[in-house]
Amino acid sequence: MKIFRLIPLFLIVILLAGCGDAFKFRKVDATEFPPDPKLRVKKNMEEGRGFRLMEGINKNTTYDFASSNPLWRATLDTLDFMPLVSANYSGGVVITDWYSENNSTKQSIKISVRFLTNEIRSDALDINIFIKECLSDTNNCQITQSENELKTELALNILKKAAKYEEEGIEEYKKNNPYTVSEPNIAKEKKKK
Repeated sequence: MKIFRLIPLFLIVILLAGCGDAFKFRKVDATEFPPDPKLRVKKNMEEGRGFRLMEGINKNTTYDFASSNPLWRATLDTLDFMPLVSANYSGGVVITDWYSENNSTKQSIKISVRFLTNEIRSDALDINIFIKECLSDTNNCQITQSENELKTELALNILKKAAKYEEEGIEEYKKNNPYTVSEPNIAKEKKKK
């Protein structure tokens, strides 16, 4: 039994003996370190002396929320004048209800936006526009898929807003994290392109 008590003590002595250099006093010159605390922190982070808890741990799970996705926000802001039938963030689909200006019963429009990626690029969205044209009675209607300039204008408007939201997000991140030397994931993904 005494041997089981001695083993942990023996291990602690060995570990502390190996750390002897870490506990030695080193003379430091004050001129080597900047007087501004922000600059000192930045210098330490660049030299690898600083650390942040829980940063850089990847558990292969990402939790994106709709409010943090600039493409999603831009789409909802662009289509805010139309009533929505479905806005499913996890499925990546926004579908509007039939909409007509001036309460016209003869012609109405429906828009479907499917997200192919969360990156802001020209092929990120699959937009379908359907036009319903009715004769005098509302039972006799014909629905066609439109490929006009409205689809292009809608995609361009969404992408411009999304780029603006992403830029604002990066600026907000930099403002809230002044000591972080590395850039947020959003900016890293842009550089990879």
